[in-house]
This record gives sequence, C-alpha cells and structure tokens, in this order.
Amino acid sequence: MPVRVSAKAIVIHDEQLLAIRKRDSDGIYYILPGGGQEVGETLIDAVKRECMEEANLNILVGPILLIRDYIGKHHEHAAFDRDVHQLEIMFACNPADPQQHLAPASGSVPDDGQEGVEWLPLATIEGYRIYPQAMRPHLRDMRFQLPAKIVYLGDVN
Repeated sequence: MPVRVSAKAIVIHDEQLLAIRKRDSDGIYYILPGGGQEVGETLIDAVKRECMEEANLNILVGPILLIRDYIGKHHEHAAFDRDVHQLEIMFACNPADPQQHLAPASGSVPDDGQEGVEWLPLATIEGYRIYPQAMRPHLRDMRFQLPAKIVYLGDVN
C-alpha cells in the first residue's frame, strides 16, 4: 500500500483549537480537520478544501508546524489499520473571517464518523483524547507563540 499524504489544519483562535469530534468504543475523541491530498492538488489547497468539507470554515494557511508519520501496525489501532502509512503535514491556520469561528459546524462532506466540530481550549488540551496525542504539549505551547522550527513528531499516535 502506498504512503498517503495528508494535510491537516491547526486552527487556533482565541486560545482554542478547532477539532473534529468523533466517537469509538472508548468514547469521544478528536482529530484535526484535514485529509488526503488529491492528485494535482497542492498541500495548501488540500487543507483549505478539507476545512471547508469538514468544518465549513474558510481558512488562511500559514507555516508548517508539525509533521507526523503514522504507521498503523506500530500503534494501538493496528487491528483495523495495520496497513495504513500516512504522512501528515500540519499547518498553522486561522479563520479567514474571524467572526465565523463563533459557530463551528460540520461542512458538506464530513469525515467518516464525524459527529461535529468543536473549539477546544488550549489551556486544558491535555485533558482531551485528541490524535495525534503527541502533539498536545506542542499545542499547549502554541497558545503564546508559534514554534521557531518545524517539529517532526515521528511515528506516533
């Protein structure tokens, strides 16, 4: 199976993170808006499209903040995604219209299993089950300033 490239949005506004709410047998969990890059599409176009599809949010895309490899067979979800290898590029993003952040809503093409869209407070981000979990301390630190360099998270979940 080929490596899938995915563009993700780290949308921070008013010290809150935009997240897609999903549910599994362990309860509610969150992921960043974003998804697979299509043939002929730039990463920036991919993350903009995915934010509209999943969160009905037009965004301004900034620098790359985090990069993650996800190799399914190495993690707790190997039973159902052991053949997955995804490279995720996570961009700093802002709502194009700051007033739109007041009422996040699912877009016209929600993610599989998507229940909704929420703003999670960065001050308590470590209390949420959000994937990749390894990004939580970086997100907490982003409340104050963007990191000076791109952080490669590695093969983490």
